[in-house]
Amino acid sequence: MKIDDAADVSSSPLGAEAAAVAAEAAGYDGFAVSETRHDAFTSLALAARATERIALRSAIAVAFARNPMTVATLANDVQLISGGRFQLGLGSQVQAHIERRFAMPWSRPAARMEEFVRAVRAIWAAWAGEGRLFFKGEFYRHTLMTEFFDPGPNPHGTPPILLAAVGERMTEVAGRVADGLLCHAFTTPAYLHERTLPALRAARGGALDDFTVCLQPMAVLGADEIARADAERAVRGQIAFYASTPAYRPVLDQHGWGELADRLHLLSRRGAWEEMASQIPDDVLTAFAVGGTPAEVAAALTARFGGAVDRVSLYTPYPVDAALTGAVAGLLRGQE
Repeated sequence: MKIDDAADVSSSPLGAEAAAVAAEAAGYDGFAVSETRHDAFTSLALAARATERIALRSAIAVAFARNPMTVATLANDVQLISGGRFQLGLGSQVQAHIERRFAMPWSRPAARMEEFVRAVRAIWAAWAGEGRLFFKGEFYRHTLMTEFFDPGPNPHGTPPILLAAVGERMTEVAGRVADGLLCHAFTTPAYLHERTLPALRAARGGALDDFTVCLQPMAVLGADEIARADAERAVRGQIAFYASTPAYRPVLDQHGWGELADRLHLLSRRGAWEEMASQIPDDVLTAFAVGGTPAEVAAALTARFGGAVDRVSLYTPYPVDAALTGAVAGLLRGQE
């Protein structure tokens, strides 16, 4: 497995840049930037200027908040700035955010995403000189590209596209049109092996050669028992937050935990976030998260995901000593 690091979800663009520099110095293979309070492409452009070796990935950029032309342009620019180290990670977000936060259209997300990716590729192909731009689909149409707006071929080629997915339909889209899959942190080994990977193989004719599977598993780490207890509470809270989201219910249904999803969704509508964390029982915690010493975490990740995941980075939704996550990375790297 390749071992990646990631910016904190609350990091500013300058904070993400500094974290990317630190990740490269620590020997990580890649660095991911999410899109919550800041624009992912801005942070990645800064990180690209400040680093030399490390792969850089949006994880994720919200596709449906934009259109294929804007995404194709942004990704092309970061690919240029980074010298070919960029990986375009795209996700759909959920309906409420697309319609109410971004004021953009939402319908048939799997079909829309498949067309979105094909449109981005068509734009890149036109810039590479493979024919004039003429893409007409159900959701997107791109039929105009004059020389004044054409950046021309990217000397580093086009970046790979990795698609975030939880449900089987979006996972199948990733298998058909993307170069890799970004598994959600809200993923259990059972869901990965029994639902995600079979859907990918079905979409790709049985083989996952030249296809990248990325995962950011939740981990409970701390220098002592008090720190680990704090970390565990934070992870329980994050699991509860995801479990309350209807779009992620299939993961809970896989384990027969549908009633928990219903209960947490009702609590989330009341804003009872503290109470929600206390609703996560130990068996649910251990299904979604690994914990313990760095050696124990590394061993658990290898046992759960070795041979199935190509790139892994720890998801720690709490302050954590970089020496601990670095120790886990070093142990995983030593098993390569």
